[in-house]
Amino acid sequence: MKKRIFENGIYYVLVGDYYVPELSLPNETRSIGRWGRLHREYLRMTNPCVFNDLILTGKLWTYLADLNEQAENRLSLIIQQMKEREGITEQLKEKNQMAWVGAMNSIRNRAEEIVKYEMIYSPVGGGI
Repeated sequence: MKKRIFENGIYYVLVGDYYVPELSLPNETRSIGRWGRLHREYLRMTNPCVFNDLILTGKLWTYLADLNEQAENRLSLIIQQMKEREGITEQLKEKNQMAWVGAMNSIRNRAEEIVKYEMIYSPVGGGI
């Protein structure tokens, strides 16, 4: 019997009398962050087939790290655009800090909801 075979796109190694899949994880060092964790739980609960496929192919961590980076970039862009549209400037921060903090908290909360709707809790989920 051969010690290693390739079948159905997977390498198998002979262990005793049985062939077991030779699985290895990619060497991913990036964090999945907040957005990756949220999307991982969403996938696990709503689409277990895709979730399991990503785990078994070793692509889950890379996928979630990419999604986290995209979500962070999107969040920054939305916040910047909302600040410009609503006229939240550094002059407001200098004149009335409490009004600036309130406005920025409102903008951040709305931007996070947009990112959640567009990228985290959507069936497409950032590009599956």
